[in-house]
Amino acid sequence: MPFFSQLPDIQTLLGTIDDWIWGPPLLLLLTGTGLFFTVRLGLLQLRRLPFALKQIFKSSNAKTQGDVSGFAALCTALSATIGTGNIIGVATAISLGGPGALFWMWLAAFLGMATKYAECLLAVKYRETDHKGNMLGGPMMYLSKGAGKPILAKLFALFGLGVACFGIGTFPQVNAISSAATHLFNIPTVAVAGLLTVLVALVTLGGVKSISAVAAKIVPVMAVLYVSACLWVLVANAEQLPQAVSLVFESAFNGMAATGGFAGAGMMLAIQSGIARGVFSNESGLGSAPIAAAAAKTDSCVEQGLVSMTGTFIDTLVICTMTGLTLILTQSWSGELAGAAMTSHAFAVGMESAVGPMLVNIGLLFFAFTTILGWHYYGERCVAYLFGKKAIYIYKLFFIGLIASGAFIQLNTIWILADIVNGLMAIPNLIGLLLLRKVVIAETQAYFASYDNRAASNAVPNQGNNAVVDTQ
Repeated sequence: MPFFSQLPDIQTLLGTIDDWIWGPPLLLLLTGTGLFFTVRLGLLQLRRLPFALKQIFKSSNAKTQGDVSGFAALCTALSATIGTGNIIGVATAISLGGPGALFWMWLAAFLGMATKYAECLLAVKYRETDHKGNMLGGPMMYLSKGAGKPILAKLFALFGLGVACFGIGTFPQVNAISSAATHLFNIPTVAVAGLLTVLVALVTLGGVKSISAVAAKIVPVMAVLYVSACLWVLVANAEQLPQAVSLVFESAFNGMAATGGFAGAGMMLAIQSGIARGVFSNESGLGSAPIAAAAAKTDSCVEQGLVSMTGTFIDTLVICTMTGLTLILTQSWSGELAGAAMTSHAFAVGMESAVGPMLVNIGLLFFAFTTILGWHYYGERCVAYLFGKKAIYIYKLFFIGLIASGAFIQLNTIWILADIVNGLMAIPNLIGLLLLRKVVIAETQAYFASYDNRAASNAVPNQGNNAVVDTQ
C-alpha cells in the first residue's frame, strides 16, 4: 500500500501536532492575555504582591461559603503545579534554550501572575454548589454562566479530564515516583505501584477536604526543604552568582542554546522553551488552578484571586529560579545529561555530597505524589460538570486503576498526547478570560477603591466628633 507507507507514524504525527499547538500562536495568546491584564490592572501583581502574601494566612469565617480555607485551596493548586516541572521541566528548558530560557520563564511567570489572578477571581465569582454541598467552579462555570459559552465549557472539561486521566495527573508522575523509589531504596516496581495505589485511594476517596489536608501538610514542607537545598548550592557558590545571573540576561537576547546553532536560532529556542516550560510548570492560563480556587472559603473573589496569584510567584519565580540557577552555577546545563539526571548532577556537584541527588529524588517522590492528588480533584470536578454526580465514583475507581498500571506503561506517545491536551485546555480558558475582562477589571477596581478608602480613613488621626475626614 504505497499511500499508507508514506504516512508518518503516530508518534511523529502527534509530535508535529504538539509542536504546532505549543508554537507561537498559543504562546502569544498566553503571554498576550497576561500582558493585557498586567496593563489594565495597573501592574497589580507587582503593587499588590505584599498584600496578596498576607492574605494567604488570613483565617476564614466558619460560616463563609466554601469547602476549604484559602491557604488549603492554594496548597491544592500548588500540589498540582509544583511537581516534576520544577525539577525536570527547568532542566529541559535550559538544555534546549540555554541559560536565557530562565529569563523567559521569569517573564512568563510575571505576566502569568496577572492571568492566574483573573481566572481564579472568576472561578470564585461564578462558582455554585453541587449535590453534596461542595463547590463546583472553574473555567467550566465562568465559561457557561459568565461568558455564555457552554460549548467552550464542555470542551475545557473534556480536555481537563483527559489531562487528569492520561496526562500530567497519572502516568508521568507514577513513573517519576517509581524511578525515584527504585533508585533511592531499591524497591521493586510492582511494590511501588501497589503502595502508591493504596495511598492515592486513601486520600482521594475522602474528597477535596482530604486532598487539601494532605497537600497543606506536604507542599509547604517539601517546598521549604527543596528551596533550602538550592540555597545551600547558591550560598556555597555565591562568588559565581552575579556571573550566572548576568549569563541569564545575556543569553536571553543573543542566544546560547546548549545544542549550538546560530544566534537567532538560539534566541528563539530560549524564548519558546522558556515560556512553554514556564507555563507548563505554573499552569497560569491553562485553567486548572481556578478549579481549586473555587473551593476556597471566602467572601471575596478578589482576595482569592490574589492568594491564587501567589502560586505562580512561588512555583516559578522562587522554586524554578532556584533550580535554574543551581544548574547554571554548576555548569550541569552544558553537559550530556538531561531531565532529573541533570538536576541530580547539579546538586551532587554544588553540595559536594551524595545528599544532593538524594534530596532531588525525595523531592520528586513527594512533588509527583501531590501532583497526582491535585489533578485527581481537577478531573473529578470536570466529571461532575460533564456527567453529573453518578459518574464521580466511577471516575475515582478508574483513576485509581490508572495509577496501578501507570508504572508499567511506556510514556513516549502518551506524554506527547498529554502535552497536546494540556495546550488545548488553555484555548477555551483564555477566550473566556478575554470575554470576561470587564468583569475582572470592575471587581478589582471596586474592591481596591473600598479597601484604599478604608485604609485612608484609618490613617487619619481622630479629631473629634465634629471633624470632617476626606477619604477621596
